[in-house]
Amino acid sequence: MLNQQTRINQLLPQPGADLSDEELLNLYAYPERRPWVRFNFIASLDGSATHHGVSAPLGNDGDRRLFALIRRLCDVILVGAGTVRAEGYAGPLVSSADSRWREANGLSAHPALALISGRLDLDPHSELFSRSPVRPLIFTSAAAEPGRSQELAGVADIVICGEDSVDSRGCVQWLHGRGLGRILCEGGPSVFGRYIADDGVDELCLSLSPLLSGGAGQQISSGSDSPGLRRLELASLLESDSALYGRWVRPGA
Repeated sequence: MLNQQTRINQLLPQPGADLSDEELLNLYAYPERRPWVRFNFIASLDGSATHHGVSAPLGNDGDRRLFALIRRLCDVILVGAGTVRAEGYAGPLVSSADSRWREANGLSAHPALALISGRLDLDPHSELFSRSPVRPLIFTSAAAEPGRSQELAGVADIVICGEDSVDSRGCVQWLHGRGLGRILCEGGPSVFGRYIADDGVDELCLSLSPLLSGGAGQQISSGSDSPGLRRLELASLLESDSALYGRWVRPGA
């Protein structure tokens, strides 16, 4: 259970001790520029994004507190099908308190949920769909099996975005066109790799866990070679119980 008294201290851009929720929300507020694609990941000290296939063992109370606050601020949570299968995502993705804060600040009670699945390899009878407080969106490609699309259309809105694979830029523009420009992407590594290759990453929130995993887990990005190195600038750095939480943004943002 999350310890609400978990201390999170600010190291950059200026030192600060035991930041409040409101101070953290102000620090992580989305810029005016829309659309804005924020990725949120955790990694162990030796570079693994997961331990035994999931990310939760790497986090501490500070990471879990920040994770919930970052979700408060977004219009939509965007996530790959592989991460959904590994991590769950069934049921509400924000707490009742977070929902009340969102409504008081002009947002929907629950963020929209958008999935990326080129093959539509999702179970329409799973709790992901039956327990979701919002009707999920699924971005797929024209090459997906029509039968799978018809089966999932009963539990989600299917959006064709790309011919042979899902077009990352197309997903962002589609969401932005429907007023969902504050985009929070929670993985997985192949989705992050594709967005890096397409120069579609505006911000990376990365929690560095003070744990060593042995190197068996994936790194936070994979699968796509970027045409060039992509530079981000450090916007803030926090600390809690030896974990570091950095936020890097697109230069000039």
